[in-house]
Amino acid sequence: MNNQGTTRIDSKSDSKVSPSPGQLIILSAPSGAGKTTLRQAALNHFSDLVFSVSYTTRKPRAGERAGVDYHFINKPEFEKGISEGRWAEWAKVHDNYYGTSAKFLEQNLAAGNDVLLEIDVQGTRKLLRYYPQSITIFITPPSLAVLKKRLESRDTDSAQAIALRLANAKIEMEQKDLYRYVIINDRLDDAIADLVAILEKHLTSA
Repeated sequence: MNNQGTTRIDSKSDSKVSPSPGQLIILSAPSGAGKTTLRQAALNHFSDLVFSVSYTTRKPRAGERAGVDYHFINKPEFEKGISEGRWAEWAKVHDNYYGTSAKFLEQNLAAGNDVLLEIDVQGTRKLLRYYPQSITIFITPPSLAVLKKRLESRDTDSAQAIALRLANAKIEMEQKDLYRYVIINDRLDDAIADLVAILEKHLTSA
């Protein structure tokens, strides 16, 4: 941790968890808080950690790769998956569907693999019904003002879109107590170090 307290870990439990056979790690954050960068840092550090790639009906953004960032499918296929119980959790956001494969989670956890999942607060609530022992981590910016600057600096969204993201971020940040750990991402290096420390404590392969 850094001396200035700009990055903080809050834990509801300090006990070492020894899950069997695999451990589910849930990572959530408002848009622009840095969760994708932190997720990739975790995957780089822990070679045995499996990332659950979500499914979505939205179009790929510049630089996104199918099967790596998301599985991109059409709405009829996604809706068929809903009726067939294919999703461990799913949500409709801004007219697009997002979901997590139930089969992928079940097979990997049963095989003893630790799985990292990047989803929103709504998805976390749903998954905790089935996986209550999940290690839940919320990444938050130091403030909404800082988040606004980060979103504006990306220069990828309209003013209206940024306003919507900030409104959603406020709602998500108000629910951070749902999570076992909260990391304030002020300085990226410190936030990465905190995330690695959490995962070293809980991963079955660490």
